[in-house]
Amino acid sequence: MSERDRDPQGRAQNSRPRDSLGRPLPPGSAGVPRIPDELVLPPREALVRAQELLDDGMPFHAHEILEGTWKAAPDEERELWQGLAQLCVGLTHLARGNARGGRALLLRAADRLDTYAGQRPYAVRTEELAAFAREVAGASVAQAVPPPRLVQD
Repeated sequence: MSERDRDPQGRAQNSRPRDSLGRPLPPGSAGVPRIPDELVLPPREALVRAQELLDDGMPFHAHEILEGTWKAAPDEERELWQGLAQLCVGLTHLARGNARGGRALLLRAADRLDTYAGQRPYAVRTEELAAFAREVAGASVAQAVPPPRLVQD
């Protein structure tokens, strides 16, 4: 049995290459660049990078960017960042063909984003994103959707 890759704290890591939706590929495959686990970007930079990844059809990677910011966010912002990350991972599940899981995550994302209704922290379109998540979750058939706009232009 081969030994698993471990981080400096001894936690198991999966260093296998991944596809654009974050699925592990066989060892030696090309894959796409990974988001480092320890990456934490400032809020505005995280939103710009996450939007670029969404626009490029990589919602899993956008989720990874937003997750780093969520974990480092002050308590009063955690629901925002977690909601954004769940929105992206919900879209990931839909793109992978997991409609049930995708819908559940999109609805959780909408509920978290509702916490910020009437606000636009970092220009995040909280109300529009919650409505988008519910609309996509309520579709009778899982379908490809255009990426949402995270911030007000």
